[in-house]
Amino acid sequence: MPESETQQSWRVRQRQATVAEILGAARRLLVEHGQAGISLRAIAREMGMTAPALYRYFGSHEELVAALTVEIYDELIATAERARDAQPEDDPLARLLAVCRAFRRWSIGNREEFGLVFANPIHLDITIERPEGEAHQAAQRFGMLFGGLFVELMHRRGRSPSAEVELDPRITEQFQRRQPILYDVLSPHDLYTFLRAWTLLYGTVALEAFGHCQWALEDAEPMFEDVMRDCATLMGLGDEAAAVLERDS
Repeated sequence: MPESETQQSWRVRQRQATVAEILGAARRLLVEHGQAGISLRAIAREMGMTAPALYRYFGSHEELVAALTVEIYDELIATAERARDAQPEDDPLARLLAVCRAFRRWSIGNREEFGLVFANPIHLDITIERPEGEAHQAAQRFGMLFGGLFVELMHRRGRSPSAEVELDPRITEQFQRRQPILYDVLSPHDLYTFLRAWTLLYGTVALEAFGHCQWALEDAEPMFEDVMRDCATLMGLGDEAAAVLERDS
């Protein structure tokens, strides 16, 4: 006798609940023991089930870790969106700076999760036309939090202050090949500015999240605020950013 829709719905809900419980156990192990602690055997022990039983829900350890990565990205994205949406819709600079601050706060409050999501290598042949799995797509959604606001700011600002400086043709060639969509909506100079600003921002957050500022600073927030000003200066918006940061401090 075929299952009724009610029975099928119940099975789907049960499966979803079990998957959520597995990912919760995996995250607890990540926080307590680092990435090495996310083994199928350890998760099964937490769940009170056998390791082979986990394969009914995830096809491999890599698939489970990818699902956990997506869940963590979704949490970070929601956190950043709340910070963004607390700022006026017509003030993309304030919204972008709020996203930056939210990214830092989340990262230093979730160091192991940050390490899983942002400190693991990705396949070097991935391009925007060849997304690889849900984790990579989650990374793109996170990137668009910054990218969307950056594009809006650059279009409002007009000509790039660095437009007179000739870019190395090796850079522009790579932009055209690896980021054709962004290359169509941003000038090469603005795209390069975005990359330089992200390098500054991410590098500062990573150093703090992994404790590499502790030798000099136990609270790196003032340095991070200066880095945000530096990023805005690259964008030609240093004075405006200083005013927003002072207003919202």
